[in-house]
Amino acid sequence: MPGVSEESFRLIVETIPGLIAVMTPAGEVEHVNGQVLEYFGRTLDELKRWGTSDAVHPDDLPRVIAAWTHAFATGLPYEFEHRMRRADGVYRWFQLRGLPLRDDEGRIVRWYVLMSDIDERKEAEEKLRRSEADLLEAQRLSHAGSWRHDLASGAFMVSPEVLRIRGVESADPLSTIDRMYSGIHPDDRSRVKDTYEAAQRRKGEFDAEYRIVLGDGTIKHLHTIGHPVLNESGGVVEYMGTGMDVTEQREAQAALEKAFDEINRLKDRLQDENLALREEIDQASMLEEIVGASAALKAVLSHVSKVAPTDSTVLISGETGTGKELIARAIHKHSRRADRAFVSLNCAATPPSLIASELFGHEKGAFTGAVQQRRGRFELAHSGTIFLDEIGEIPMDTQVALLRVLQERQIERVGGSRAIPVDVRIIAATNRDLSAAIAAGTFRSDLFYRLNVFPIHVPPLRKRPEDIPMLVEYFVKRFAEKMAKRIRQIEKRTLELCERYRWPGNIRELQNIVERSVILCTGDTFSIDEAWLSDQGPLRPDGSDPLPLTLHGQEKDMIESALAKSRGKVAGARGAAARLGIPPSTLESKIKQLGIVKRRFTNVT
Repeated sequence: MPGVSEESFRLIVETIPGLIAVMTPAGEVEHVNGQVLEYFGRTLDELKRWGTSDAVHPDDLPRVIAAWTHAFATGLPYEFEHRMRRADGVYRWFQLRGLPLRDDEGRIVRWYVLMSDIDERKEAEEKLRRSEADLLEAQRLSHAGSWRHDLASGAFMVSPEVLRIRGVESADPLSTIDRMYSGIHPDDRSRVKDTYEAAQRRKGEFDAEYRIVLGDGTIKHLHTIGHPVLNESGGVVEYMGTGMDVTEQREAQAALEKAFDEINRLKDRLQDENLALREEIDQASMLEEIVGASAALKAVLSHVSKVAPTDSTVLISGETGTGKELIARAIHKHSRRADRAFVSLNCAATPPSLIASELFGHEKGAFTGAVQQRRGRFELAHSGTIFLDEIGEIPMDTQVALLRVLQERQIERVGGSRAIPVDVRIIAATNRDLSAAIAAGTFRSDLFYRLNVFPIHVPPLRKRPEDIPMLVEYFVKRFAEKMAKRIRQIEKRTLELCERYRWPGNIRELQNIVERSVILCTGDTFSIDEAWLSDQGPLRPDGSDPLPLTLHGQEKDMIESALAKSRGKVAGARGAAARLGIPPSTLESKIKQLGIVKRRFTNVT
């Protein structure tokens, strides 16, 4: 990924019109575009030694070094004019403008420098000082026209260069100040007028930058300065000044700013892709292949092969550790979206207060800590697949937002109001009984029916015992290669123990035990400590509660009684958690576990 970002960055720099240099925070030349190399006739390595070469005119070099040193020390934008040596040995005047690029913590990571050849402008300025006769030519070369405003008569006089800049053939359309104002862009007109009148009241200099609109609709940028002329009594009788066409400079600046935005966009995209990549790496401890030949597994794989080519929403159910995410990835891999992103989110591992932001993203300032705009998992998965693991743990308010996404195929970031369309295939998974959650009021039935388009149930490992030897062999080979161990055979007694064991943790438990045994294995025969497969408590029946029914009921009664006294309030000095003497987060977990509906107690008197 860094290579893609660097390639894009260099491509952007190469396409910006003008001479562009990129420098490190320490002031060393890092990269220049092709126009710089061609203009100066030097290699990048030669340009990196500009401070000790003749690239800068010797008379200007001390001032240039001092100016750059000050810019890098203060972090302030750099603007300086000096002479530089062209490829043919001629020194020409350049204006250099340097802007720092900062990271999210405010540190400077690069300097971008735009070099504008101003030798013609310098020459024009020199001619103005030498001879009044060269004034018109100098104005033409520098794209600067002179003007004069008689305050008493209101007459406005301009040079031929002003006419050219304004796109008119005669001075008549510019003969009064009001006619001059009429050619200014409507959004800038009042500001320029107020600035000029304020300069007149204080008898001071006039300086303004604004846009003008030509007859054909073309917009130009002008920078105008004016100097007051006083009579013997100290009153202002007229203003004389110069207007310069700075359109090219502004367009170059806009292109540079656009490049900055594009670099930041690529940076954000790289961060997003890194996030998805990190999540894939986190799955490295999972099965790399679906292993097994049992009838139960073949039925699951048959469903996968049928639903994968479609865009239908899939709801995968099964006990923890059965490989539900692996099934989800298999569906994505065999779908038309296989070459796009697969983005996952474990809803149970995400704090309820942050899950909406994780799913839909947020705008800057949407909540405390939201210091910048952030894209959510749905946007990251655009054109691909999103996998929502432990969907039964999503809070009710987020369920409503998720239902809207399923219905309308668009999202709104937290703190935002703009609908963002998303093209995403949704695969959800749960180890909970969603029907029971619906009955308890903790899961919306309409969301369930939207998700349950194509249900797939992954059987627990104890329901596919014929796959256990294959899984043991697979994991032994995998971990032995990883740890550079040579294991030639698997102890028969170990396989018998594994086939008899109930595996409450399913494939994940089997994987962990095999990895632990490979670590401890010292010979070429693999075996598992029998105690590891017998000390586990008896497996409770599917769907049974871990607490005795009487204790279960007593705990539920105590919590409901406390909620009734607090009118459904959990936290706070008078909340149910304080009455029971437990943390609010623990009580919320218990309420969810026991299927208690808090809103039943809000109106209790």
